Amino acid sequence: MQGADLNEAGPAPPRRRGVAHALQALAAIVAREMFKFSRQYGRLASAVVRPLLWLAVFAAGFRNVFGVAITEPYDTYVPYDVYIAPGLVGMVLLFNGMQGSLAMVYDREMGLMRLLLTAPLPRAWVLFCKLVATAALSLVQAAAFVAVAALLGTVLPVWGAHTPLLLAAAVTSALMLAALGLLLSVHIKQLENFAGTMNFVIFPVYFISTALYPLWKLEESGAQWVWRVAQFNPFTHAVEWMRFALHGKDAGLAPWVVLGTLVLCFGLAAWGYDPQRGFGQLTKRGGG
Repeated sequence: MQGADLNEAGPAPPRRRGVAHALQALAAIVAREMFKFSRQYGRLASAVVRPLLWLAVFAAGFRNVFGVAITEPYDTYVPYDVYIAPGLVGMVLLFNGMQGSLAMVYDREMGLMRLLLTAPLPRAWVLFCKLVATAALSLVQAAAFVAVAALLGTVLPVWGAHTPLLLAAAVTSALMLAALGLLLSVHIKQLENFAGTMNFVIFPVYFISTALYPLWKLEESGAQWVWRVAQFNPFTHAVEWMRFALHGKDAGLAPWVVLGTLVLCFGLAAWGYDPQRGFGQLTKRGGG
């Protein structure tokens, strides 16, 4: 009987222990990032204030200049602040994704990334944990912005039968932009180079998109090259997916573009953080 009891209470199978270890690592990395964020009050304030300035000042100033015609996904005319709200949510996700890139560069400079990547876990899983942590922070900041925007009078149809679709769009977009930041962190060798690199990423990605104006207005105004670049901009498809999801409409190819960009960026980042390739070369200078 005692032998039978010992067999029943024996150690878990190796695969089960491996899954539990992987999930524990995911929870630990996400909790670490959340704890850091909870102590950075200025970071939350800047994440909310930046898009609110656009909403309160830019939208107010151009409310009567830019008329948004009846076009998908809208069934009637909408105020300009309602139109740009999904783009401003995208701004929050984009900036925090780039902030995650800065955190990765900093951790690499301090030697923390080397310690993390030597954990007894697949390298891709460790990077995925960082990706999830960055996306979770992005979603927290986006939710804070939506709540404050509602207090200012810009109420978005967040709740309804389409809420699961909206959550899928927001989560996948946050992961995609976090993966883009992760990929950029492979190629940014020093913190001093971060600001310049971001200026060549954030502003083109944001302004050459449908965050502030619809694609048909770009084509109508004769800005053909801007219109065409915006069509290939993954950020455009992320914003459009969230915009259509807010109204429970089919976003067409946008979800597939976002998912494809997510997989591509994460795959390239995991390849770049391989010590035999990009990451080993980047860390030679730091001794970390």
